[in-house]
Amino acid sequence: MLLEVENLELAYGEVPACRDISFGVGEGEIVTLIGSNGAGKSTTLRGVAGAMLPRKGRILFNGEDVTRMPAHRRALAGVALVPEGRRVFPALTVRENLEMGGFKYRNNQGKIRTLIDRAMEMFPRLRERTGQRAGTLSGGEQQMLALSRALMSEPLLLCMDEPSLGLAPMVVQDIFRSIRAVNQAGTSVLLVEQNAHYALETASRGYVLQTGAIIASGSCDALKQDQRVKEAYLGRK
Repeated sequence: MLLEVENLELAYGEVPACRDISFGVGEGEIVTLIGSNGAGKSTTLRGVAGAMLPRKGRILFNGEDVTRMPAHRRALAGVALVPEGRRVFPALTVRENLEMGGFKYRNNQGKIRTLIDRAMEMFPRLRERTGQRAGTLSGGEQQMLALSRALMSEPLLLCMDEPSLGLAPMVVQDIFRSIRAVNQAGTSVLLVEQNAHYALETASRGYVLQTGAIIASGSCDALKQDQRVKEAYLGRK
C-alpha cells in the first residue's frame, strides 16, 4: 500500500471528529471517502495531508511513518492536497499560482516551465488566462487551477477534497475526466466527494463515513449495491 491509515483519531480541541479510521490506498488506485456533511471526510483528508495531527493512530506513506510529519514535509514526500473550495491565491496570477505549486523545483526553472506547459495542455483555458489574477476566474477555472497547482509537485498521492462543490454539471464532468487522466498517468488518488454518484463511478474502492467512523467499505461496484448507500447517497431503494 502507498498509504496506510491505522486507527486514526482526529479532534478539534476536545471535540472528536473522527475515530478509529483505518483504510489504505494502493499504488495506481483511486479510493474514495463518501458520506454526508459532517461525516468526517474532509477532516480525515486533512489528517492524511498533515494539516491536522492525530490524537491517536498511525499514518504510513510510501513505507514511512509520517504520523507526526508536518504538512510541508509530507508535500515534499509526495502528498498533494486540493482543498475544499479551491483556495487559490486570489491576488496572484494563474502562472504565479502554478509556480507556487512547483516550489520544490524552485531551483530548476526549466522543470517548472515543463510542468506549467503540461498543466496548460490539460486545461487549455488556463493558457488563455496565464496573466489573469486567480481571484477573477470562474469557479470551474479555479478548480482547474487548484488541481494543476497540486500536480506541479509531481505527487505520488493526490488528495482531492470535494472537487464538484459549487460547479456546473458540465464542469464537474471535465474535472472528473481530468482526475481519471491523472490517475491513468500513474498518480494515486484519494477522493473525498459528497456526490456519491461521481465518486463511485470514478474510484475502484470506497469507504463510507458516518459521524466520524467508517460504516461500510469495499469495491465501488459492491457499495453501489449496499442498501445503506443506495438509500442514503444514491437516491435508490
